[in-house]
Amino acid sequence: MTIDWRTRGFVQPEPVTAEEFLAARHSLFDGPFTWPLMVARQSALDHNVRLLAQHVRDNGLLHAPHGKTTMSPQLFAKQLAAGAWGLTAATASQVMVYRSLGVERVLLANEIYDERAIDWLARQPFDDLLVYADSPGGVELLAGKGFRILVELGHPGGRTGCRTPDEAKALKALIDATDGVEFAGVSGYEGTQPDRAGVTRYLKDLRRLAEDLAAPIVSAGGSSYFDLVTDELAGMDARVIVRPGAYIGHDEGFYARMSPFADRLRPAIEVYAQVVSAPEPGMAIVGLGKRDIPYDLDLPFAPDGLTVTGLQDQHTYLSDPGGLVKPGDVLRFGVSHPCTAFDKWRVIPVVDDDNIVVDLLTTYF
Repeated sequence: MTIDWRTRGFVQPEPVTAEEFLAARHSLFDGPFTWPLMVARQSALDHNVRLLAQHVRDNGLLHAPHGKTTMSPQLFAKQLAAGAWGLTAATASQVMVYRSLGVERVLLANEIYDERAIDWLARQPFDDLLVYADSPGGVELLAGKGFRILVELGHPGGRTGCRTPDEAKALKALIDATDGVEFAGVSGYEGTQPDRAGVTRYLKDLRRLAEDLAAPIVSAGGSSYFDLVTDELAGMDARVIVRPGAYIGHDEGFYARMSPFADRLRPAIEVYAQVVSAPEPGMAIVGLGKRDIPYDLDLPFAPDGLTVTGLQDQHTYLSDPGGLVKPGDVLRFGVSHPCTAFDKWRVIPVVDDDNIVVDLLTTYF
């Protein structure tokens, strides 16, 4: 990796290698950086990876973290080194990134109808590649190519997946009758349920379906309800693969409210930006915009005494009733929804607890 003028947030007009850059042990606040800049906190990343790895080990589960959150080779390596079974993907493009990195086990947690992608996937020598189907048409496209298929169970009004267990059973029978494909198990996503009671009902249906079909593999589990997934699926006579991915970055908004480990996971994503104007009493404008920080679930979280009231392409509106900030001040912002944070940055400095840059993350979205 080369750090140069193309690397957003870095003041590095003359190119240096990543190794040279890291050897300098730059400080976040005194080093060659410009604002805004997203960083990842090393201690929080490592803590979050260890916490989930211990949870799945303690409960006899397998973990295929969803790589869509970070699409970062360095973070994938941490997760795999901590014992992850493989990685989850949502698209063939994500699988191509994984393949280029040498990932050997992939769960493609989405229906696939792209024939070019199907042909490419069929040629790859994965140790294990699991794909979804929720319709006869999907099975037909996968036929004859050796795919191992997870039948996806959905629910009325939800996302993808067979709408009833009976539909899923009929699809399993079709897979059994189709040459060149194999029934690998059942899978689903509980996160589209309206509440925890709905999640529990759905997971009981998924477990019952898996038992009725003698499914070798059962998969579920985003980052919001993996405690319920553990309660309902651990101990089955099947390999249970859970798929939380957002946990690695955690946040100070959506997942701080929703995660069952909210009191133990640590926010690892921080965005620093500079006040560029204080045009009237009680208001400040920060050089931070929609290209820099997530805004789909919550607005960014400002330091105590300040509130983000609006976000534009390159500017953040800040309520400052106490007159706490002035132009030139650099502020730390917390995020909500890590899955829409990493995609905004191609290179992300990793800082230790002394704010020294100790690593660089690359992303491939």
